[in-house]
Parts: sequence; C-alpha cells; structure tokens
Amino acid sequence: MFAKLLPLSLLASATIAQTACAPIASGQTESAPESVGGERDLHSSGIVQFSSECEKWDDWNKPAKPFQIHADTYYVGTCGIAAILITGGYAPVLIDTGTREGAETVLANIRALGVDPALIELILHSHEHFDHVGGLAFMQSATSAYVVASAPAADVFFGQQDPRDPQYGMHEPMQPVMTIRIVENGEKVTVGDIELVAIETPGHTPGALTWQWESCDDVECKTIVYADSLSPVSRDDYKFSEHPEYVAEYRAGIARLKALDCDILLTPHPSHSRMIERAATGTLLGGVTCAEYADGKSRDLDARLAREAGSDQ
Repeated sequence: MFAKLLPLSLLASATIAQTACAPIASGQTESAPESVGGERDLHSSGIVQFSSECEKWDDWNKPAKPFQIHADTYYVGTCGIAAILITGGYAPVLIDTGTREGAETVLANIRALGVDPALIELILHSHEHFDHVGGLAFMQSATSAYVVASAPAADVFFGQQDPRDPQYGMHEPMQPVMTIRIVENGEKVTVGDIELVAIETPGHTPGALTWQWESCDDVECKTIVYADSLSPVSRDDYKFSEHPEYVAEYRAGIARLKALDCDILLTPHPSHSRMIERAATGTLLGGVTCAEYADGKSRDLDARLAREAGSDQ
C-alpha cells in the first residue's frame, strides 16, 4: 500500500483576510453570471430544476444537474446523495463524492460548471460510508487532490473497517485512497479565500464530520453548514445502549451542531434537511436551522434508545 498519512499542518494554503468574501474566481467556471441580478436568476432556476427533477429519498445514483447554491458554493451531487463544490479560492474544494458510480456524475457535473477537476486541491468528507465516499479513490485519481479526513475515517479510507461503526460488517471495504491529511475538531481548512471549519459529529459513524464556511457574493455573505446525517441506524444486532461512551460522543456532536450559526443547511442525504422541498422555493436559505436539525436527531437517538430499552423488558 502506498497510502500516506500527513498532518494538516503540512497543507499548502494561504491565509485569508478578515474581510475576504470572494465570488467565483475569474476563468474558473464558464457559467459564471455577468451581474448580481443574472446570478440570482441563474441561482433560482437551477435550484428549482433540482426540485422538479429529483424526488424525496431518490436513488443514490440518479443523475442531477449541477446548480449554484449561493455565490461560490455549488451542488454537484446526484438526486439522492449530495456533493458540494466550493470555487472561491485559487483551487476548488469538493465535499463528498457519492458512490463509485455516482462519482462519475459528480465529476461530469464539475466539468459542466466549467471547472477543471485537476484544479481541485482538497476532497473533504461527511461520514465514512460508501454511499457518500465510495468514489473517493476514483475522485482522488481524477483530480490528484489530497483527502482531508478525521482520524477514525482515515483508517476506513485506507481500506479498513471500524468495529466501532454501528454498521460494522454491513459493507465491503472501500478502495484505498493514496494520501490523507488529518483534521481535528474545530480546525480550519484554508485554500485561498475558502476557509472551512471541521466539526466532529460522530454517531452515525465514528469519524463523521460537519463543515461550516462563509459564502459571499457582491451583496452579502451567508454561513453554510454541511451537517452530517447523525441518524441512529445500525446492523440488526447492534444496540447503542450497550455503548454508553459512544452515545456520549454522539450527543456531544449533536450539541456542537446545534450551537452553529447557519443561514443555509445542507446534508449528505438531501431529504434529511428537506432540501428538495426547500429548493422548490428557488432558494435553500432558511427552511431548517442547525438547531432544529440537531433537535430532530436528538429525538431520533432518544427514540432508538427507548426502543432498545423496551426490547430488553
């Protein structure tokens, strides 16, 4: 195996100014609008098209057209699985790849925006399951980007399986990636004018991450949060109640998410945050807050623990 594990401190990145709110870099995308009004028209029509062509809990690999979420932030995923491209820096950043098959749609969507995949410097992740990052090795090969991962997720991306994962043993190991840089809770990942904050939100998997960043156009800046799934889903013989330390980490992650500011909430499964219904309005602004999303996940975990307690009686 030729995989390498590197500290994030080795990341070659520029420090952004406090006032940096850059729109799409010139020449990076052929579809960049010429005016703020034109940008908002394109923005709205693309989002509405997503809502009309995709359905709730849609197929993971069903192709979707890319669209602008806000300013330099774009949706490049499928109907059923999100992937996010941020283009504001000297090199774009990609979050998630979808399945191995879905990654081909993601790659095509990146190109459809006029972005050269070879320019992508970093690939980030939500959680370490194949439906969201099964195409990670494929995408790394297509872009030569570094993967930025939490320490627990890194082992999975190197082709291992994590016995702490509630779904351990349900999926085949993923194709190993070549190089990973580790990120810790609260650490900032910076590429040019793009600055993202990593928030550890374990629960659905041990290595799950949530990402927060600012997206700015010529008029305003909006805080975007790509929140992990945080669903208490497991194999049939797993009980969260038998792993109190893991449940404590789970609840701590939910609390971190609840405290975040977020004007626009995005999730790896669009339906977890009603993205398709929200898209029908022409914008993903509002609709679901981080606090509301976190409260819902807390209720889901409480309900799961109550069912487990009932089954033991």
